[in-house]
Amino acid sequence: MSRKLFGTDGVRGQANSWPMTADMALRLGAAAGRHFSRGGENGHRVVIGKDTRRSCYMLENALTAGLTSTGMNVLLLGPVPTPAVGYLTRSMRADVGIMISASHNQATDNGIKFFGPDGFKLSDEAEAAIEGIMAGEIIPAEPLKIGRAKRIDDGLGRYVEYAKTTLPRGASLRGLKVVVDCANGAAYKAAPEVLWELGAEVIALGVAPDGFNINREVGSTHPRAAAEAVVAHGAHIGLCLDGDADRIVMIDEHGQIADGDQIMALMARRWAEEERLNDGTLVATVMSNLGLERYLHSHGLRLERTSVGDRYVVERMRAGGYNLGGEQSGHIVMTDYATTGDGLIAGLQVLQAMVDQGEPASHLMRQFAPVPQLLRNVRFAAGQAPMTAESVQSAIRAAEVRLEGCGRLLIRKSGTEPLVRVMAECEDQGLLDDIVGGLVAEIEAAL
Repeated sequence: MSRKLFGTDGVRGQANSWPMTADMALRLGAAAGRHFSRGGENGHRVVIGKDTRRSCYMLENALTAGLTSTGMNVLLLGPVPTPAVGYLTRSMRADVGIMISASHNQATDNGIKFFGPDGFKLSDEAEAAIEGIMAGEIIPAEPLKIGRAKRIDDGLGRYVEYAKTTLPRGASLRGLKVVVDCANGAAYKAAPEVLWELGAEVIALGVAPDGFNINREVGSTHPRAAAEAVVAHGAHIGLCLDGDADRIVMIDEHGQIADGDQIMALMARRWAEEERLNDGTLVATVMSNLGLERYLHSHGLRLERTSVGDRYVVERMRAGGYNLGGEQSGHIVMTDYATTGDGLIAGLQVLQAMVDQGEPASHLMRQFAPVPQLLRNVRFAAGQAPMTAESVQSAIRAAEVRLEGCGRLLIRKSGTEPLVRVMAECEDQGLLDDIVGGLVAEIEAAL
């Protein structure tokens, strides 16, 4: 069965517009409840977390109504990072976990992500099954088997304590001055608290959510504020999380930005030296820089590439038994510690490297020289399909011929926004600019 409602990372869209409406969320909750309860006796439980968007209240209530209508007991965590939902789903023996968030998107968007009882995101097959239930009549629970809902006060605290245990026993960050930008999002309490309790001097940004300022000029998609704060405060490093804290970019002491590729390179090398990188392999997507692949090969390590989306990274990791993967955008997946990308725990790994090696962030965050890479987005409207135009396909074929042997080209539709993403890599910056600019022009002309 195909999926129409679910994208590459759950269900996502503009709040109060289909599919992110209260009606849809209620029906989705009921369908998920029916899928995970499978008609069994009452007592099944689901944990629900959210980020700081105003629309989360609406969707949380609608999901709760749908879930309880099919006999599920709902535990409401409040604002917590997405990886906390994955952790708590498994830790609290829930049948399903739900995170309400549109991640790095603007406040007017929202999304719903599901986690299975093992704490991992649902498979395509499970999402298709839920859609199938939605398409038919959803049978409610009998009156005496309607579920209950209650707020859980210690969910965030459980995650905070767990995050600290991912460092070696007795580890301390004393002596480090750390800027942490929480994007006015889900980690606005957890991240500063973890860092402070581990001994760091903390300068916190993006910790005043108002329901509408999530990701607004702060966080991993807007790291300039953190970079300026690092330099102004003489900090050793900056950590920039996104709205649901499942991704991170980092800032060195000079205010320079390091993306997920540099973070993965550092971690892969360290883990390999410590003989804990499974099969000497890192899993990343087709978007990761060619420089990362060359760096790994120079250290006798291997890169496996997947389609874009951290769920596909995780699927490959689980299938191959690998324990480290991620995306250039900053999703860092460490299955020894988490079931999905965890920006905070990834940041702790880098901070521990600084302590162990006694080296500045500028050295640790520049593991390889990236091959010049250019990414541009073209937005399209509903009903438009620019990639099907023969002029666009012809331009793509011509670009691939020009890059053969000296670079690579990747063009794809975004799984979370109505965008065509055009990315190319090439040592020749002039050729790179010409190819990407020409393709963007052809796609825009086809709209």
